[in-house]
Amino acid sequence: MPGLTGPSDYSQEPPRHPALLVNSKEPFNAEPHRSCLVSSYVTPVDFFYKRNHGPVPLLDHHIDKYSVSVAGLLENRKELYMKDIIKLPKYAVTATLQCAGNRRTAMSKTRKVKGVGWDISALGNAVWSGAKLADVLELVGISKHSHISPHGGKHVEFVSIDKCKEENGGPYKASIPLSHATNPEADVLLAYEMNGETLNRDHGYPLRVIVPGVIGARSVKWLDSINIIAQVCQGFFMQKDYKMFPPSVDWDNIDWSTRRPVMDFPIQSAICSLDEVNDLRPGKILIKGYAVSGGGRGIERVDVSIDNGKSWAEASKSQKDDITYISDDNERNDKWAWVLFEAEADVTDTTTHIVAKAVDIAGNIQPENVEFIWNLRGILNTSWHRVRVHIGSSNLSRAKYSM
Repeated sequence: MPGLTGPSDYSQEPPRHPALLVNSKEPFNAEPHRSCLVSSYVTPVDFFYKRNHGPVPLLDHHIDKYSVSVAGLLENRKELYMKDIIKLPKYAVTATLQCAGNRRTAMSKTRKVKGVGWDISALGNAVWSGAKLADVLELVGISKHSHISPHGGKHVEFVSIDKCKEENGGPYKASIPLSHATNPEADVLLAYEMNGETLNRDHGYPLRVIVPGVIGARSVKWLDSINIIAQVCQGFFMQKDYKMFPPSVDWDNIDWSTRRPVMDFPIQSAICSLDEVNDLRPGKILIKGYAVSGGGRGIERVDVSIDNGKSWAEASKSQKDDITYISDDNERNDKWAWVLFEAEADVTDTTTHIVAKAVDIAGNIQPENVEFIWNLRGILNTSWHRVRVHIGSSNLSRAKYSM
């Protein structure tokens, strides 16, 4: 892709909001404060978490000259320019992207893990607009709902211009099954807009992949090329990272080949209106947070407890903001999006833990303890989210919910 360059240092980084909590400066990785995260159903671009593996690429020529090559197991290689992609039907998909390392910091308290120390805000909900990958692949002779291409392709690999040390200075890359890529209902996009505006540099300008319901590592930014391949991508982030191992596996006995790359993210929820430790006065408090499940599985309910899980009450789902970023066919699809919840509780115990757990429409529920899902990379921490509160003295002996 001529003109899209990967800087060798961090001297040309884009501006970022000063309120972000920076977990790594070079490469830049940051998240919003948890209370900001649930202030709106659609996450503002400035407060959407930033996950980078190297310096942010620059576009040094006119956007009309930008192109993406589609190659691999095809009859003919094809070069797609932005004008070609924009001509395809435009879709808007409301989808939550979540880093697989979200809530890693809490997991590391059980036992040390490796990775960026994310709190609970390494995710965000946005309206992504662009062309469906299924429509793009039809341009190179691959029909919708195909499991294998005419020339034996079974996977679609996305290659970024982004250069990273994990790939020995090569580009970031990842893949998804061809059956997923060619399914229009999977809503995989080549996105050029976020929340109704052109993508900014941190989020993949000028073009990125969005794979709804799947861990953020597969939604490749700064797209350079698309390859139709016979096997799963052999890059670092597919073969030696973002795999789920049992707690018995550590760095001294790991065998990466025994596990498949993680795709869908599990059921997840977290409390955002309270910090990890809180000093509160007795009385009513409002508990707010998010819940989301991967694979298009919506949230059935969110349960909240103020006695560390001894008793529960169902939270209510917050009203969605008005979303104006509608696709050309005037439809909206929220099956990939989070749910914001809230519950009012009357807390009176002298010391207690407030807990949240969610259930999706398939009946999946969050595990109670992080110890059972600990893994050496600290990914997919979906255990009950607990926050500790210290409450002032009260004559009342128990807590009551007021929903």
